[in-house]
Amino acid sequence: MKTTILTSTVLLVALGLGFAACAGRQDASGLRGHSWKLLSYGPVDNPTPAVPDARTGLIFGDDGQLSGNVGCNSLGGAYTVRGSQITFEQIVSTMMACAEPLMQQEGAVFSMLAGRVTFKIEGSTLTIYDKGGANALRFVAEAGQ
Repeated sequence: MKTTILTSTVLLVALGLGFAACAGRQDASGLRGHSWKLLSYGPVDNPTPAVPDARTGLIFGDDGQLSGNVGCNSLGGAYTVRGSQITFEQIVSTMMACAEPLMQQEGAVFSMLAGRVTFKIEGSTLTIYDKGGANALRFVAEAGQ
């Protein structure tokens, strides 16, 4: 009986530690291996849904390079991660004009991909917060790259 209780306790502790390690992972490895599809942007308490049927995605490469598209123009640049902070540098994009909803969405995303911001990964959702935490970009992980 004591062996069964001890074995069960050890298994529960090991499972708990494993789940805690996965759920709270806030480092570059949690960003990589997915295309992150934009779900919403703007104020945390009243976000704007992403433009429907627009092809969006950010990819965080193993080499510290970011690439993607947030509705109209392709983008790229460098990023570094320290703890729960991402620093974006030298973000460049193509300069095509698109319909206003896409341009508004891109403007909101590009303004957030500048300098140092914070991020959180919960399950398959990535949230990037601005410096004050009032505005956010929400993404969902799609299949691996």
